[in-house]
Amino acid sequence: MVLEWSRSRKRYERQGVLVESAALRQAEEECLADADLRARRREQAASQRELEDKTYVAAYAAAIRAIFPGCPTDEATQIAAHACRRYSGRVGRTAAARAFEPDAVRLAVVAHVRHVHTGYDRLMSQFGERQLARDQVRARVEDVLRKWEDRPRAPQNSHSLSREQRR
Repeated sequence: MVLEWSRSRKRYERQGVLVESAALRQAEEECLADADLRARRREQAASQRELEDKTYVAAYAAAIRAIFPGCPTDEATQIAAHACRRYSGRVGRTAAARAFEPDAVRLAVVAHVRHVHTGYDRLMSQFGERQLARDQVRARVEDVLRKWEDRPRAPQNSHSLSREQRR
C-alpha cells in the first residue's frame, strides 16, 4: 500500500496499491479465464431475482385483495407491480410491506387511488402544494377505499335462494 503524508490533514493518506507487473498480468488472466462463469452466474441471479419479484408482486396483490376485496383484480395487480418495483424506494419495498402489514398495503392502495381515481395530478400542477392537493381529493379517495373494502356481491340466481327469498 502506498501512503503519502498530507500536510493539510496531518495524517497519512492511502494513495493506492503498489503491484508488480507480473502479479497484475496474472490477475488479469485469471479474471478473463472465469469471465464466462461469472456472466452465467449473473444471468442466473438476474432470472432468480425476476422470479422472486413476480412471486412477491403476486403475493402483494393477494394481500391487497384480502384487505380490499372490492378492488378489481387487474387493478390490484397494477398497484402491486407499481408499489413493489425494485430500487424504486416505494412503500412496497419496505420491510413492513414485505411482511404484508395492512398499513403498508393500504398506503400503496391510497397512493394508487389518489393518482388514478382523482384529479390529484392536475391539482398538484395547479397548486404546486402537495398537502393542499391531497386535502382536495381526500373525500374521493376515502369513497373509493370504502367501496373497495366491501366484498363484491355475487349475483344470486333462483337456485341459490331459499324458498322464502323466492316468494
